[in-house]
Order: sequence, then structure tokens, then C-alpha cells
Amino acid sequence: MLGAAAMPHISSGKSNVLKIPIEREKRNSYAANDKVRLAVIGTGIMGMNNCATALKVPGVELVAACDLYPDRLLRMKELYGKDLSTTTKHEEILERDDVDAVIVATTDHWHDKISIEAMQKGKAVYCEKPMVHKLEEGHAVIEAQKKSGKVFQVGSQGVSSIMNAKAAELYKSGAIGQLILVETWNDRYSALGAWQYSIPPNITEKDIDWKRYLGDAPKVDFDPLRFFRWRNYKDYGTGVAGDLFVHLFSQLHVVLDSEGPERIFASGGLRYWNDGREVPDVIIGCYDYPETASHAAFNVQMRVNFVDGGGGGSMLRLVGSEGVMTIGWGGITLEGNKLPEAPGYGGWDTFDTYSEQTRKDYEKWYATTYPPKAPMVQAPKKLEYTLPEGYSSHLDHHTNFFEGIRNNKPIVEDASFGLRAAGPALAANVSLFEKRIVDWNPKKMMLV
Repeated sequence: MLGAAAMPHISSGKSNVLKIPIEREKRNSYAANDKVRLAVIGTGIMGMNNCATALKVPGVELVAACDLYPDRLLRMKELYGKDLSTTTKHEEILERDDVDAVIVATTDHWHDKISIEAMQKGKAVYCEKPMVHKLEEGHAVIEAQKKSGKVFQVGSQGVSSIMNAKAAELYKSGAIGQLILVETWNDRYSALGAWQYSIPPNITEKDIDWKRYLGDAPKVDFDPLRFFRWRNYKDYGTGVAGDLFVHLFSQLHVVLDSEGPERIFASGGLRYWNDGREVPDVIIGCYDYPETASHAAFNVQMRVNFVDGGGGGSMLRLVGSEGVMTIGWGGITLEGNKLPEAPGYGGWDTFDTYSEQTRKDYEKWYATTYPPKAPMVQAPKKLEYTLPEGYSSHLDHHTNFFEGIRNNKPIVEDASFGLRAAGPALAANVSLFEKRIVDWNPKKMMLV
């Protein structure tokens, strides 16, 4: 259990809003032989976004792109030049001597296979979350990282955010006392947010290598929905839990330096987006976290709702014995309250139910047991920390990846961290679909 501490002191009485400082190495210098040649495998939404962000890091050069839909490769040439090398076969990317690192932004069911093959071929890997499609695939990725010695980073970019680093600092200082409960959610309210992505008109199987796309998934006839809206199907994606619970677990674990929960129960259902999908659009998870050196035992309530008429939003709220820390998109709010040492009496209490003499005896005992204390200056009840304008955790996450390649800097979200975030999320799917409580070993990272 962490010791409690007073709320941080405010030097100026004018404002309780503080800027979170950026402390990072300079990005504008690198040796000529430190250039990193990058390829991207999977050029959908996250593949293109990861690629664009990675190229903001000085000394990173895009040399190749791979996707099973050639029209996306045409778009990559439009963006990065007609001479960009493109292919529909990821093996061709991995055989290239001029590729140092790859971004793996495919459907979930290809993550483990391509990541392992890439590391075996000597490539550093930035793999989109969740790290794996199935729980039993995780340890093979960890082993491949250890055996190859190559840099491996999972793509939950919030892990590198200065906001979460500040939240961790505040938590460790004892700003909210003992952690009791965590409430966290990531809700949406749009068709695109619910994965009803745009599909090119008149698309046919001849436009896509369907057999290659299926990989080790069950063989089914060509269906453009299963290709362009793959997150809706268990064979290729991991549903709401794999897409968004992973982000929430990653953020929570980096703030608390936690390894994860030991008991998991999830419920939910398909409430609104009845478009043929196999996964719920509402899911609620309950998690028991055991006591560790970094935190007391606590409980988590986690939610994703794709039908949020309030407009959606994301939040991580840590409720402690002496305060609450709320972490949103743009900053942190810290609110402090401390229970008095004296419990008080009267009001909604049994005191007034006693006889007059018993009440006098109690008042005398109370005054002796809880004598008045000298007045003290009170700390602020509320503090707000905000991110600098234009700050990008996505850029910091990619910067960490390339600094790991160039300077052997520790990776913030390696394969073990990735499985500790993906594991409880995928276990939530097990609980939901099998309608049972799931026991998880956070140290060994496996089902019990």
C-alpha cells in the first residue's frame, strides 16, 4: 500500500491549471548511418496513420508497402512517390535487405505470424494492438523477441504519453491515497466509430487475394464486409475488447506500473448495430487486481458503448482513499478529499436514538478521545494539468520505437507488456462468449 501525501503545492494563487512539460531527446539530429529504412505491411486506417507519423521522426525513410488491396498501394504511391516499392505479399518485404523495420498493421489474425517472421528475418517490428488474435499466441511472440534480440513495440500509443507519465508521478506521490477503484470507458457515437467503414463500389474477389487474406482463418466465400469491416468478425478481429479495452488496460498499467488483473468477468451484447456483425457493440468488464508492490488490491469497471447518445468520450478515473484522479484526452484533473481522523457524531447517526444521559456520556468520551487540533493551511481541492498545444503521444510512441533501434533505448511497450494488456482484454471475450468468470495469472500471462 502506498503512503498518502498532501496535494501538490501551487506556487501561484492565480490558477490551479498547470502545463505538463515535454521532456524528450532532440529529434532533429541523427548520424548518417542511423537512417532507419521502414516498410509498412497493411495500409488500412492504422497502417497509413502509423506510416505518416513514423516519417515525422528524422532519419526514417519509407522504402516499401504491402497490402492485399492494390488500390491502397496506388494510394501509397500517390502519397509517397511513384517509385515506392509495393507488393501484395508480405514475404517479399521481409526478404529485402534494405528494410530495417516494419509496421505490422494487418487484421488481428495476422499479427503474430508476420511479427514472428519479421523478427526471425532480422527486422524490428512495430505491431498494432492487440498484439495477438488469440491468447495462446502471445508467448510465441515474446519468445521470438527474446531469441531474435530485435526491437518490438506494440502500438498503444498512449503508453508513451507525457500525460500518463505525469499521472504515474502523481499516483506514486500518494496524491489520491490508497487506490480503491478504477472506472474507465471509451464510448462512441457514429457509424464509422462503430466500424461501418467505407467500401469501394463494385468490389469483387478478383480485386483482392482472398485466399491469402484468410490465412489460417476458416475458409469462407469472398465477402467484402469481412475484408473492409473485419473488426466485426471473430475470425479476423477481436471485437470491442481487442480494439479498445487494450488501450484502457495499457494506459492503466503504465500509470500504476501494474501487471494486470487476476479475475475477469464481462457482459454485453449487440444492442444497435445489427449489420451482420458477430461481436457486441456494448461490453462491460469487471476486474479484480491483486495487491502488488506498486498498488493495493483494487477493482476495475471498464466499458465500451458504440451507441452512446451522449456523444461518446473516453476517460480513466482512479478513485482513492484521499482523492480522485481523472485522465481525459487533453489532461488530468486531481481532486482531493481526506477523511477526518475524528468520525463525528449526530445527524444521520445513532447518537440521537440514545437517552439524554447516554448522549452526555458519549460527548464526554468523544471530547477526550478526539481532542481539537490546531488549524492547518488547506491544500487546493482541485488541480488541472493540461497537455501542450499540438502534442502527439503517437509521435512520441514512434520516436521511442526508433530510438530503441538506433540507441538500444528501452521499449515502453514490448511483447510482455503487450500481452499483459491484450491478455485481460481477450479474456473478457472468453468471459462474454462463454458466460463465465475467467481466472488470469498476470505474472505468467496465461489463463488459470
